[in-house]
Amino acid sequence: MLEAFALSDTGCVRTNNEDSCRIEPDLGLYVVADGMGGAKAGERASQIAVDTMAEMVLLAQSRDSQVLLLAVEEANRRVLEAAQNDSTLEGMGTTLVAALEVGDGLDIASVGDSRAYLLDDAGFRLITDDQTWVNEVGRPLGLDEESLRNHPMRHVLTMAIGASAPLTVNCYSVPLTPGALVLMSSDGLHGVVEAPHLEQILRSGRSDGSLEECCRRLIAAAREAGGPDNITTVLVRKTA
Repeated sequence: MLEAFALSDTGCVRTNNEDSCRIEPDLGLYVVADGMGGAKAGERASQIAVDTMAEMVLLAQSRDSQVLLLAVEEANRRVLEAAQNDSTLEGMGTTLVAALEVGDGLDIASVGDSRAYLLDDAGFRLITDDQTWVNEVGRPLGLDEESLRNHPMRHVLTMAIGASAPLTVNCYSVPLTPGALVLMSSDGLHGVVEAPHLEQILRSGRSDGSLEECCRRLIAAAREAGGPDNITTVLVRKTA
């Protein structure tokens, strides 16, 4: 059994929210998308992506990693198609992290730099790998973390939904034990709140039982850190 809660906030600087999220417990599907593009294009891209994920999983005859991958690829196709058919949406795209309940765990797919973390009896750890210049170029070049934090390429994605076809999707299979807590977030959260602080908040939420309160604490922490971007968090907990 899984329980989940989602919360999204505009942040302290932006006037609109380009993030989208969706939780569909009956489908075992949980999604976060962080849109980008001019005007309202980012909002449109992220909404298309999360809606497509839900539609594709609903129509699927089974629930497995292949279903998840096909749903991500269809989301990419639809975002590309929408941009091609409307010049005001040209260049729009979105990151995506999606989790699908399969057996006793979650299959997770990610594109871009939205993330999934896991907190269980073994500790707190990052599940996904960012598809960014920093992660795929900067670190392999041997640049230190301080240089990477201030590098002009630090926000550049190497992959996004709506950026290209074919798409490179990172896939993971995560077994869950009772009490395990999964955090999915846009970079408006993990980009400003350090991992130890995220872990502290999640541990308090794991103990007091309120996913909603834990989500609110995460959003508050990002806002207290300046909230320069939209902030979205989805929490999924295995109850039994």
